[in-house]
Amino acid sequence: MATSSARGVIYVHSAPRALCPHLEWAVGRALGRAVNFEWDEQPVLPGARRAEFYWEGPVGTGAALSSAMHGWEHLRFEVTEDPTPRSDGGRWLHTPDLGIHYAQTDAAGNVVIGEDRVRYAMEIAAGDARELQRELGVALGQAWDDELEIFRHASDQAPVVWLHKVG
Repeated sequence: MATSSARGVIYVHSAPRALCPHLEWAVGRALGRAVNFEWDEQPVLPGARRAEFYWEGPVGTGAALSSAMHGWEHLRFEVTEDPTPRSDGGRWLHTPDLGIHYAQTDAAGNVVIGEDRVRYAMEIAAGDARELQRELGVALGQAWDDELEIFRHASDQAPVVWLHKVG
């Protein structure tokens, strides 16, 4: 049986300038070929760089890429792997404070929470709606999305507005 091909995107949301060539080497090693990212300044974090890289490879490459990239300090990234007719998609999120989070995705890119994880959340919540909401947020990777959102927004060349006082 032929190996199914997959594709996806690497979003390096912030990396120290000195780490950039090491990331390219790690990604290239996982893909089995040399790669070069187009690095831009990350306006949210002075001195940091950002990049997007579209990849193709065998199913499971998203996990290999995430494994190759995680563990470095001060690195924020996400890796996506699109679903194929024979496999689910995936999304790996990484922040320095939270580590790595994996979620299965569907054809539209939505996070899929499995039946067992939903049952676990209901069991832990024991009828407490706030606890159920917290558990489902964990399953969805809400904390990772919250931390990465400002870096994603800044990548759209949009001006960043910092709110120091609210209320």
